[in-house]
Amino acid sequence: MTPRSLPLWLALVFALLCGALVAIQSRINGELGSRLGDGFTAAAISFGSGLIILTVGLAIAPAGRRGLAKVREALVTRRIRWWYVCGGAAGSFLVLSQGIAAAALGVALFTVAVVAGQTISGLVLDRVGIGPGGRRPLTAARLVGAVLALGAVTWAVSAQFGGSAPVWLMILPFIAGLGTGWQQAVNGQVRAIAESALSATFINFATGTTVLVVLMLVRWGIGGLPKSLPAEPWLYIGGALGCVFIGVTSLLVRITGVLLLGLATVAGQLASALLLDLLIPTSGHALAFSTIGGTLLAIVAVAIASMRWRWSSRAA
Repeated sequence: MTPRSLPLWLALVFALLCGALVAIQSRINGELGSRLGDGFTAAAISFGSGLIILTVGLAIAPAGRRGLAKVREALVTRRIRWWYVCGGAAGSFLVLSQGIAAAALGVALFTVAVVAGQTISGLVLDRVGIGPGGRRPLTAARLVGAVLALGAVTWAVSAQFGGSAPVWLMILPFIAGLGTGWQQAVNGQVRAIAESALSATFINFATGTTVLVVLMLVRWGIGGLPKSLPAEPWLYIGGALGCVFIGVTSLLVRITGVLLLGLATVAGQLASALLLDLLIPTSGHALAFSTIGGTLLAIVAVAIASMRWRWSSRAA
């Protein structure tokens, strides 16, 4: 079954699973950053290990190398602009905003700001047609689903609200959320040009790793070297999970569009985080009813946004 023939409901199931990978990756990278005492180094290790895996993949997969040549030709002939291959930089900015704003805002406000940006980005990019699936109409179902998803995330993390951080600090994660939608759209375009998810994922990781290594070196220059590397192998699989996420979503965005892909991955992330909290709870974190209710509402939001309502034919 080719990506183009994949039914929408199955593509959304895969997107939910991709979101689950993000939650697992976040838990692993967070633990690695905590052990190192340096989130920038942890992020660079995650991206860098993913880049190594993809480099090996290119070495043994001729289709991936041909895909890189097609992307290079498209850039030279200006079939695509240079910024289409910079999707990985958006992932780097998300990491940067985590380092600057997450601690001050708290996880709840930070998450709401990111999802708000990602939802708005998905609506706009689908309407303009930046993604590989082309323009998608602004329908009642998509608007209702987007609003419900934002409400679901707010409800899911409401038990964590608190603190006196300035509201303007939410601008950073909001912009990071906008960038996440853009990253998914341009990665999908690159995959379409390359005709290879491996090529698109490699380009994403190469860009992101470059940015994060620069940030890591700056961090070392200011705060010194991190602690010694922990010995547990599972702390270093975040990059492999990221490879799967970027590769699969670059295929799915053509079917789902940017908005639905974002909503589904958010719902999958909430569901996976809920299961992690149940099975492997972190210290000082009690599971709240709002987390369960918000997670279920997020899944409902994805279902509503994927419906075909007759509302405004002029939107197309």
